[in-house]
Amino acid sequence: MIDNLVDLLPTAPATVVVDGAEERNALVADRLAAALDPRVSVTAGPCWRESRPDALVWLRLLPGSADSPEHQADVVIDLHDPDWPVIRHVDARLAERTRWYLPESRAFFAVRAATWDAKFGDDLPAYAAAVAEAELPVGGTAIDVGCGTGRALPALLAAVGPTGLALGVDITPEMLAVAAERAAPLLLADARRLPLRDAVADGIFAAGLVAHLPDPTAGLRELARVTRPGGRLVIFHPSGRAALAARHGRPIRPDEPLSPGPLAASTANAGWRLDRYDDSAHHFLALATRV
Repeated sequence: MIDNLVDLLPTAPATVVVDGAEERNALVADRLAAALDPRVSVTAGPCWRESRPDALVWLRLLPGSADSPEHQADVVIDLHDPDWPVIRHVDARLAERTRWYLPESRAFFAVRAATWDAKFGDDLPAYAAAVAEAELPVGGTAIDVGCGTGRALPALLAAVGPTGLALGVDITPEMLAVAAERAAPLLLADARRLPLRDAVADGIFAAGLVAHLPDPTAGLRELARVTRPGGRLVIFHPSGRAALAARHGRPIRPDEPLSPGPLAASTANAGWRLDRYDDSAHHFLALATRV
């Protein structure tokens, strides 16, 4: 996270203030100061209220209210789970999200790859049930985009059978190293620019992917490009949106990519027909067909 912040923050000379998390402000400020050019002044606490810095980094412990100083910050880091700090927002004047999306995502998942299955291994039956909903053809091609450690790959392999192909795609090498145990071919690639031919897939499985993409509509359009007409898209998460948001200490919002209205619009604009939307307590499942 510190390395990614260094890449995002203004170059020297500049002033940076870290605020929002009381005693943790000084810890992050000290680490930033050690990593940045010495000509960048890094301080902790509410001093920015008197003199606006070149960049305000807000450490978020709880969801901010409508009038929270968080909304004035240039960078917001979610510390709700102290073991999983996540950059949630970067002001466009510092960097477009398309620039920090890849390094932040890789940094986040790389250090968790080895323990991911131990933490979430109980989700395997839910993945198998979601794959079954796609009704993939035997002998067909299924692509798990954003496959992580490959939890859906066994079910996808079983669905397409020995004459079919199940391919796992992810941006994080460490995740793919764990997924290699699933006995399926793997590809290190960005979901937004898949090195695959047009209309090659009969089905796309996307677990926990769409909400993380910088531009969900563009990402869904790329998934549509590699899917044949009539092919299926499964957008899945083993937790419902409310449970997942609560885990991260925030409420769900109607403008989120997986909210009913935005997802209906983005799928339609990307070449999909949204056939089913199921946001239950125990999972999120949306099914779409390539038009």
